[in-house]
Amino acid sequence: MGKLRLVFLFAVAVSLGAQSLREGRLELEVNGASIFYVDSGGAGTPVVFLHAATGSVETWEKQVAAITGAGFRFLAFDRRGWGKSTTGTSAGTNAGTAADDLAALLDHLKIDRCHVLGTAAGGFAAFDFALSYPQRLRSLIIANSIGGMEDAALVQLGRRLRPPAFDALPAELRELGPAYRAADAAGEERWSQLEKRSRPEGPRAPAQPLKNHLTLAALSAITVPTLFLTGGADLYAPPAVQQFFAARVRNSKSVVLPDVGHSGYWEQPEAFNRAVIGFLQGR
Repeated sequence: MGKLRLVFLFAVAVSLGAQSLREGRLELEVNGASIFYVDSGGAGTPVVFLHAATGSVETWEKQVAAITGAGFRFLAFDRRGWGKSTTGTSAGTNAGTAADDLAALLDHLKIDRCHVLGTAAGGFAAFDFALSYPQRLRSLIIANSIGGMEDAALVQLGRRLRPPAFDALPAELRELGPAYRAADAAGEERWSQLEKRSRPEGPRAPAQPLKNHLTLAALSAITVPTLFLTGGADLYAPPAVQQFFAARVRNSKSVVLPDVGHSGYWEQPEAFNRAVIGFLQGR
């Protein structure tokens, strides 16, 4: 894990549902990487939100008020190469891992244990953190994610679900369900705006590597309470894929949001938040 070099923390109002959050930047000495994060503070139990590959901390604007209103502490950070975080000067050879970056952030904030929620590609990092730092995890929520699993059967299943032409579609067609796009043009436009500014201009840095080889067999090591949450219209992680995960994690439950695509947190935030908060309160 990278050594902490310098941290700035100050109070600001950020554009997350008009909620007032503290904004911070954690800088790592290893390669000059800089991790941007937002934090509601307070005495509530922390819940860390890990964004999708099409998002950043900004995309959680529909979750902040619900989470803090339920008495929890909201915490989210941009993974390296997304949003306001940077990769550092030697990202190609020492890109670090999101699991280690999260552990470093928890150390800085003096947080021993937390709940972790990862959506889509953020679910890869959430699984990786659960396997790398189980002692720091209160519970795990994997939302709309294929999990980064390396199993050949799941890789082949993904190719059947999403042929090569699928990846060439605009992000909003791939990740927002048709029911949502038909009903909320303004919401689709807002999602697209946030997606387009979630990555800095210029050549895009590759995603960080993982600490672990993520396989279905490895999931049996996860013992904390776990919620798998997906959408009935999710072409990446339909309910059938979610069941592969739930069958391996003993202390888990599954929730499916009808007519929801790959961005449940955005398409049906009330139902998404209700499922998440109900699960967290049950812990």
